[in-house]
Amino acid sequence: MEALIALSIGVLTGCGVYLVLRARTFPVVLGLTLLSYAVNLFLFATGRLVVGQPPVIGGGTYTDPLPQALVLTAIVIGFAMTAFVIMLALRARAELGNDHVDGER
Repeated sequence: MEALIALSIGVLTGCGVYLVLRARTFPVVLGLTLLSYAVNLFLFATGRLVVGQPPVIGGGTYTDPLPQALVLTAIVIGFAMTAFVIMLALRARAELGNDHVDGER
């Protein structure tokens, strides 16, 4: 199971970096979104989820609630930043007439 999560995080990160390095704005936005998904999955995986145990109080093993709270916060911030970057890209396309990141073509 750990190998599957590590592979998923690696694939999301690799695809995100590839898309961020593109010359158009829409792939850059998708790349940033994939990178945020990879970070969220990494944070969630660090929580050591344990089935059938109480969240904080109880026996020797417990689930750490901090990574879950961080992921929920990161989802909200990521959604807001994605909306902001899309609006910036639309405005740049309207003013410059193209959707290249450097704005010259």
